[in-house]
Amino acid sequence: MSTFLWVIVPYLTLATFVVGHVWRYRYDKFGWTTRSSQLYEDRLLRIGSPLFHFGMLGVVLGHVMGLVVPQSWTDAVGLDRHTYHLIALIGGIPAGVATVVGLVILVYRRRTTGPVFSATTTNDKVMYAVLGGVIVLGIWNTIAGSLLQIGGEYNYREGVSPWWRSIFALQPEPELMAQAPLGFQLHAMLAMILFAMWPFTRLVHVFSAPLGYLTRPYLVYRSRDARPGAGTGSRAPGRGWDRPELHGVGERRGRGRR
Repeated sequence: MSTFLWVIVPYLTLATFVVGHVWRYRYDKFGWTTRSSQLYEDRLLRIGSPLFHFGMLGVVLGHVMGLVVPQSWTDAVGLDRHTYHLIALIGGIPAGVATVVGLVILVYRRRTTGPVFSATTTNDKVMYAVLGGVIVLGIWNTIAGSLLQIGGEYNYREGVSPWWRSIFALQPEPELMAQAPLGFQLHAMLAMILFAMWPFTRLVHVFSAPLGYLTRPYLVYRSRDARPGAGTGSRAPGRGWDRPELHGVGERRGRGRR
């Protein structure tokens, strides 16, 4: 069971994550979107979306620091275990709370706004439930392990982090995760479920960045109406903006009438 949960399942998750995104990009490019509902309601969206996305940015950076960077590296630069956990708490808890509050606002908006709720699929509901579970368990592990010390303080950088790196090094060490507290195991399992679902949900928009807008030339819009002040009330066109000549069109129309 330990090998299945902490070796086979992680590799199945990675395969699904990679192959699923390739498949989705090749066969469902028009579906590669967040399915934005801003046109239906934007008051709650303006509050919940920044809270959620900036909170998630902090959460991701914290996970990168905790999982990718070995403890020996931070020890080498003089950052002891107590100081590291203190920094993680100071930065992690506000980021986690912002993420939860933002997610609650977004889910409330989706449930109470008729058109937005009508556009919500079963896929979306399952994704929100799993994502919320992952975030709540992560906050609970931080509070229970570092502040309340329920079951004794657990240093995940000596268990969960080496296990996570061993998966990518193709030298899995399932015993490290098997010895972790139940909260960390549930957090990891739900996270793997979320990553396996990722390519088939609206979360694919994370990998879409409109970089082309940075180099795209300006688009100039000009009215086809030759009347002075058309489209701008009674004001005359500003300097530097010449209206296109329509003489050719007028001549053709004139010949047609004759």
